[in-house]
Amino acid sequence: MGLHLLGRLFDGGGIMSQPTMNGNKAPHVPMKNLVGFLLSLILTFAALGLGLAHVMSFGMVMFIILILAVLQIVVQLYFFMHFTESDGPRYHIIGLAIAVIFVVCIIGGSIWVMTFNSQAL
Repeated sequence: MGLHLLGRLFDGGGIMSQPTMNGNKAPHVPMKNLVGFLLSLILTFAALGLGLAHVMSFGMVMFIILILAVLQIVVQLYFFMHFTESDGPRYHIIGLAIAVIFVVCIIGGSIWVMTFNSQAL
């Protein structure tokens, strides 16, 4: 990173501090992204800690990690993918349906390969 860019990063210069069309200054810190990032870190480390602690049964740990994963998906869709900010709910549903199909294919294919891999040997 050049010294010019590095200096602008720390003095608050750049696009984030330039006036917007209505003359107001944009906020220095994108709070929505910061909150989403912190929530993602909390959910990730909660799942990691739960998996490493060995304080519950395997089934209960998997169930709680599944809940944390669903919450992580919601955080990603809301804070980073701007799920609530586009034209209409129709596009959201179509995009989400395609994503679910991809996830089911990837997970189902992985389980299928792992299940039948021992028969090929």
